[in-house]
Amino acid sequence: MLLQRIQQQFIDSADLKYQCAQSLAPTVEAATQAVLASVTGGGKVLACGNGASAAAAQHFAASFIGRYERERPELAAMSLSADAAVLSGIANDFDARAVYARQVRALGHAGDVLLALSTSGNSANMVAAVEAAHERDMTVVALTGARGGRLAQLLRDTDVQVCVPHEVPARILEVHHLVLHCICDGVDAQLLGLPDAPPNEQENP
Repeated sequence: MLLQRIQQQFIDSADLKYQCAQSLAPTVEAATQAVLASVTGGGKVLACGNGASAAAAQHFAASFIGRYERERPELAAMSLSADAAVLSGIANDFDARAVYARQVRALGHAGDVLLALSTSGNSANMVAAVEAAHERDMTVVALTGARGGRLAQLLRDTDVQVCVPHEVPARILEVHHLVLHCICDGVDAQLLGLPDAPPNEQENP
């Protein structure tokens, strides 16, 4: 029984990703272009989320400042969920709803991107972060699930929403991770060109 449950997890994840390959590709492309336009224009990406989404935001920032798969100059990104002193201080002095919004207002500028990750789209601190990003004339790239929740209602025409059509947070997060990898890969491809084919895919002379 346990073996079958494990196998079904793999199957469910693969099925959802297969379904999303066509439906989400255009919005993932738009998200990649928004991020690329920001970092090549002197802007930066501020990434945030709660729980596992916060970890995904940190992973994205690490891939941007460091590298994804290929060597390239560092790109400007910051995870707003990484500094425990800032998060706990804001939550203590104000309230938990403000933990990201105050950072966005302090650090964000026009031309920057807020990368907001929320499986439900209803978290109060994420809603406040998007509102703060709009105050700073930033573009929002929102990775959501189900029907996008309250975040979807806040987004402007210049924002991008990648909404995974599923209700289970674990499945949504798995697709979010893939979307973040696609954004990193897409930015690298635009900056560096397409990578050389692996040896086994190169044509024989």
